[in-house]
Amino acid sequence: MNNYIYIAVMAAVSYTIRVLPLTLIRKPIKNQFIQSFLYYVPYVTLAVMTFPAIIHATQTPISGLVALIAGIIAAWLGAGLFPVSVICCVLVFVIELFVK
Repeated sequence: MNNYIYIAVMAAVSYTIRVLPLTLIRKPIKNQFIQSFLYYVPYVTLAVMTFPAIIHATQTPISGLVALIAGIIAAWLGAGLFPVSVICCVLVFVIELFVK
């Protein structure tokens, strides 16, 4: 019985989060701060979900951290998604071969 209550609460919260902005905000948002805040919400959400997984998905957190830093540097220098992912995967593989 508790599972049904949990599912109903999760459905109500999810529905409310999606419906409230549609019902409360009818005019275009002109405030620059709120516009920039809403623009970056998806990126921040993705980062919050992804970064801990990068560190904890490997056998040692050191290899995940090194791969994360190398991936950030490679992306900053203009590498595409595929080269960045290859660099990170190779680094994790090599580091975990030598660090146990």
